[in-house]
Amino acid sequence: MLAGHWQGHLPGERELCAKLQVSRHTVRAALDELRRDGLLEVSDRQRRKIKLSKSVLKKAAPSRVIAIITPRPLLQMSAASLVMVDELRDQLSRAGFSLEVHVSTACFTKRPERALESLTTRAPAAAWLLFGSLEPVQNWFLRRRLPCLVLGSSLAGVELPSVDADYRATCRHAGAVLRRLKHRSIAFIRTEGDYGGELESESGLHEALQGEGAPVLHILRHNGTAAHVRALLDKVMQGPNPPTACLVARPSHVLTVMMHLMRQGVRIPQDMAVIARDDDVFLQHTVPAVTRYAAGHAQFARAVSRAVRQIVETGTLPPKAIRLMPEFVKGETL
Repeated sequence: MLAGHWQGHLPGERELCAKLQVSRHTVRAALDELRRDGLLEVSDRQRRKIKLSKSVLKKAAPSRVIAIITPRPLLQMSAASLVMVDELRDQLSRAGFSLEVHVSTACFTKRPERALESLTTRAPAAAWLLFGSLEPVQNWFLRRRLPCLVLGSSLAGVELPSVDADYRATCRHAGAVLRRLKHRSIAFIRTEGDYGGELESESGLHEALQGEGAPVLHILRHNGTAAHVRALLDKVMQGPNPPTACLVARPSHVLTVMMHLMRQGVRIPQDMAVIARDDDVFLQHTVPAVTRYAAGHAQFARAVSRAVRQIVETGTLPPKAIRLMPEFVKGETL
């Protein structure tokens, strides 16, 4: 409020709860304190008027708000993402920043310009964190020259700083492991869409599997639903050169693949090896234990916090791509 994010009246309690990701009880307590301090005035219609002059707002300190844009609410995120956001909130809070989460599916369409313009105008921030963004989103921020950091991989030709797992190196390692184990046909199961991390994963696999005697590589791009994953898997299993190993992106799809294969009578790992490119808490409790690549969520949050603080406090960009190498955890599916 003092930084001029809201002028005239504050938004309603529900919007404040969503924006700040806190409970209504916490919001009401904070509003009562602002009213007692004489910074808010409640009208008959319960609209909370900001009692600050424009001159005071103009002299206010620069924004200390870091904003995340995501297509999914926190409750629909993976446990790993929730842990990372919570750790990031703590890291930024210690440095005097607050973290706001903005959920908007409209900002992740093929034409997000209007939605992004509206959001960044009504909720200005010192810097923006782009969660799982596609090319139109990244290019829009690049054209607007708004300070931002991609939580993931920037696409080729988009000069934005980013923090992500080193998916190229990860999948190059996975491909080399499967090739060393004499697998002649390998399936990479990933979501459709030109996400930077997925493209980097494919590049790493191709690098590992090139040359004489290289295994056949099947790229299965699905729409995120279990039904589509199953359909693509059935098709490739019934075709020529059916895979004997699967590298699967996204932990939830690892479960879909394993349970579907086992229901079809496919033994893991005797008939089909499975490697999870990513990790999540629940993968630690599967039977058989999943072979996977585990990234440190606290390490990731610290890297994001350092990078975004550098953008805000110094006005300079961190290295174009900050990449963290996950740890290879050998389970019972390889």
